[in-house]
Amino acid sequence: MKKILFSVLVLLVAVSFAAPSSVKSKRGDVDLTKEKGGGSVVCTAGFNDDMKILKDGDDAVLVKAPCGQGWVAKSSVEYVVAAAGDKSLKLEGVDVVGWLDNPSAVFVLEQDAADFDGVNIDRDFKEYLQHTMDREQVEMRNNEN
Repeated sequence: MKKILFSVLVLLVAVSFAAPSSVKSKRGDVDLTKEKGGGSVVCTAGFNDDMKILKDGDDAVLVKAPCGQGWVAKSSVEYVVAAAGDKSLKLEGVDVVGWLDNPSAVFVLEQDAADFDGVNIDRDFKEYLQHTMDREQVEMRNNEN
């Protein structure tokens, strides 16, 4: 169970530091081309269309827009950063696969489960400290120095 929680935590941290995953047009409608350097136009994405980045090239980006998929020059688009807000992770339709050292039943509980209160990982360890510990005294006691 600890490994699964650790994996979810690592995934959340990775997602928060990930590069932007979508772009928008800077000035107006933008043409999506079949080839990276230009060529035949597949479709024209509107000014307000969000385009999902599929592949990031040197001077062009492969995007999927509502009208279709194609290459667009980086100079004509700007990256869209997701606004700060809901940081929850939805596991709908995702198979969670994990291996444990000791075989046991593993369940992913949804928030609407009646018996689940949630896990609070915000801890303040000051309440567990009975007295202050001096590093030099601990080293002398353990013959480390």
